[in-house]
Amino acid sequence: MNLLMRRYWYYKLKGSPYQSLFGALQKGEYVSLDCETTSLDPNRAELVTIAATKIIDNRILTSAPFEVRLRAPQSLDSGSVKIHHIRHQDLLDGIDEKRALIKLLDFIGNRPLVGYHIRYDKKILDLACRKQLGFPLPNPLIEVSQIYHDKLEKHLPNAYFDLSLDAICKHLDLPLQSRHDALQDAIAAAMVFVRLTHGDLPSLNLPYVSR
Repeated sequence: MNLLMRRYWYYKLKGSPYQSLFGALQKGEYVSLDCETTSLDPNRAELVTIAATKIIDNRILTSAPFEVRLRAPQSLDSGSVKIHHIRHQDLLDGIDEKRALIKLLDFIGNRPLVGYHIRYDKKILDLACRKQLGFPLPNPLIEVSQIYHDKLEKHLPNAYFDLSLDAICKHLDLPLQSRHDALQDAIAAAMVFVRLTHGDLPSLNLPYVSR
């Protein structure tokens, strides 16, 4: 969200407890975030789970993560279950969307959101926030696959890079997750971010980096 839009929402939300979200950004802190949804089409997708973990300097606060499951949305069908393996019975204790978003905002504030394909998550959350709360998320975005690509591009111009999350983690000598749920993917993206912003790239002689 650009500065002009931040100012617009700041004044539009005057008197609202959410006005401060569109004020000055918190510095030195980030939140890595991931969502599970009912579709890969952000215009049709509904939220199933949301997970996040804070990053302060080069520390990932995995001991105090954010994780919520929502009530099973109407669009949760066999096709979407194949994507995230979350069934109706797994969401019996889920909370409603508005409550989930309020909890999320309390956790993330206006910290920049780090993630893998984070624009997809942001678009879905924006649609949900506009519907439930009347405004979009204020948070700037940081795409870890773009940081990874840009760093490699400096050393190997015009090369092909495997930008899958597993390949990035493998190249950066980060532990691969045994399961891909929202929280584990958020933690993986956080590790990639910290590795790329506080460490050096390992060897570029890799099978998934080719000219």
